[in-house]
Amino acid sequence: MSKQTELAWIAEARKHIGLSEIVGTKGHNTTILGWLKKLGAWWAEDETPWCGTFVGYCLQFTGRFVVKHWYRAKDWANAGTKLSKPAYGCLVIFNRSGGGHVGFVVGKDARGNLMVLGGNQSNKVSIAPFSTDRVVAYVWPSFGNGVPSIPDPKRYDLPILSSNGNVSTNEA
Repeated sequence: MSKQTELAWIAEARKHIGLSEIVGTKGHNTTILGWLKKLGAWWAEDETPWCGTFVGYCLQFTGRFVVKHWYRAKDWANAGTKLSKPAYGCLVIFNRSGGGHVGFVVGKDARGNLMVLGGNQSNKVSIAPFSTDRVVAYVWPSFGNGVPSIPDPKRYDLPILSSNGNVSTNEA
């Protein structure tokens, strides 16, 4: 990818790489609880799948549009301009058994897998490889007022990131 300014929502997302939920009922990650509160959740625990919470927080924090049902991964398909292929920083929505998953495209690996920065990937914020076979949609997020936007064409030139090639299969 040619040198470009980092997208605000990706810069915010990267700050949280490594943040993990507290598995079980003995506690909950206070950062995730804070995201839930800012987004108006009616629950306060990190056991409920939180990929949409992570995406919602990063987009809200940087003034981008947040869908009404931000906690439903597949609802993010309505968050902006549908793209025919992935662009650096776009939302990617996946099918999974029992629901969906949402994250941000930040590259691809040498095997052609998407490299996705997302929450609730093995119970943490991480960059992980995903097969394109599960993609439901690629979406460029709208501005905060809902006005559509599109990526700079250079963002379609995805950087190649290192990966072990073990693609994610279930993010619940």
